[in-house]
Amino acid sequence: MSDPSVTRPPVTSTHRREMFSSRNVFILAAIGSAVGLGNIWRFPYVSYTNGGGAFLIPYLTALLSAGIPLLFLDYALGHRYRASAPLALRRVGRKWTEMFGWWQVLVCFVIAVYYAAILAWAAMYFIFSFTEAWGDDPEGFLFGEFLQVAETPHIGFDFVPQVAIPMLLVWVLTLVVIGLGVKKGIAAANLVMIPLLLVMFLVLVIQALTLPGATDGLNAFFTPDWAALAKPGVWAAAYGQIFFSLSVGFGIMITYSSYLRRRTNLTGSGLVVGFANSGFELLAGIGVFAVLGFMAQASGSAVGDVASGGIGLAFVAFPSIVSSTSIGPVLGVLFFASLVFAGFTSMISIVEVCTAALQDKLGLGRVQATLAVGLPMAIASMLLLSTTTGLFFLDITDEFINKFGILLGAFAMVIVVAWVLRKIPLLQHHLYRVSTVRFGSLWRVLVAIVVPVVLGYILVNEVIKHVTEPYGGYPLGMLGVFGWGMVASLIIGAAILAFTPWKHGTIETVDELALDAKYEEIMQK
Repeated sequence: MSDPSVTRPPVTSTHRREMFSSRNVFILAAIGSAVGLGNIWRFPYVSYTNGGGAFLIPYLTALLSAGIPLLFLDYALGHRYRASAPLALRRVGRKWTEMFGWWQVLVCFVIAVYYAAILAWAAMYFIFSFTEAWGDDPEGFLFGEFLQVAETPHIGFDFVPQVAIPMLLVWVLTLVVIGLGVKKGIAAANLVMIPLLLVMFLVLVIQALTLPGATDGLNAFFTPDWAALAKPGVWAAAYGQIFFSLSVGFGIMITYSSYLRRRTNLTGSGLVVGFANSGFELLAGIGVFAVLGFMAQASGSAVGDVASGGIGLAFVAFPSIVSSTSIGPVLGVLFFASLVFAGFTSMISIVEVCTAALQDKLGLGRVQATLAVGLPMAIASMLLLSTTTGLFFLDITDEFINKFGILLGAFAMVIVVAWVLRKIPLLQHHLYRVSTVRFGSLWRVLVAIVVPVVLGYILVNEVIKHVTEPYGGYPLGMLGVFGWGMVASLIIGAAILAFTPWKHGTIETVDELALDAKYEEIMQK
């Protein structure tokens, strides 16, 4: 029996949110967010350099013990409190806990600014693939003719038209999709792009496996180095890859799950998204290393000599491969189209975090919030990234925002929710209401103990590494402003935004949700 003095809160206008039309549409959108550039150009190299086939053991361990549990936590927060990251964390705790949600929003703001540039590069290289425009020197073409990178690291405003124009188009398309809303924009884009991405990448992998030397590449990728399992750094790399690739801990999955209907199988959805993301990463590893095996054989080198990750893989190694085989243009078109599709669906989710937060905070309409968020992002992106010094900004900011923005923000959020507010039991109850897969108290242990321990270990190591050896040999002034300064500005900006007044009526909803939480606790007893 329930306490008659506690009643369910009335549904107010602040509860009426846009909704995904079905759970399957949400799953596609979540997969679209998780599957991004990092799956294609980061995972294969991380796996190869951390034990090859043996890396799959720490990788799967990290997925099951930290990635999926943290994904469940994001789902529970977003779905339970029906809000963007700042409002969800405000509703789960007190006024100061809202700061951790704004931290995640600002992380997404910064990522979107430079992510648009990489997406623009991929779009241009998709066009270049038809004519092999990079010629005989892909590296010289990338850094010279295309990006026109300055000789010394600094920040300048010499614009590069062939970068600025496609970046502008990326922003226009992104803001149009976001402005159309959850059903007509985000869901529709993912319904088209994710199936096409899968088909294109499958064709790419099949084509790659037919190349001479593909077997050598696969042997290099899968041959296990069992001794690597004794190295803490290998396990840290596995957990780091999972956190980066699943889109957890920086507001995306909180926001997306807030658009789900009340009775939704959250854990089942999370498992599908988690394993689909890892399956795509494994597929990417097979395709990329089959192609690198061909490149190694053609150049008379070892696979390790041609293996690379990040920008080097996408915009130097792959164009070299395209120029070396008769089916090269086909591989190039498929590869760069896959980068564009994977990157665009992730870009949408990143910008949506900021848009949803502003909608909740100020009560703006969808189009108003999209423009209020998108225009400053686009302007910053064009000013900083479509220049001859944009690559320096991108490199430094990406390193620090990933290591000390996403990871530190996720660590702080878990500590606050699990240990300060002690909300894990309530969130677990919500998570399991209609879910088909339940992990009992194991989920609480993983979220409250394993996740913060792993994140804390990685963070301590990264701080020591970046303090003792300045990243990339960049000037300390640049690292101070765009590295450490960027991280500090996230924390300060989050605190300022947290104490900015909400739209009238939102705080009353917080009180109602506190009663709702009490109601659920009583029903449990």
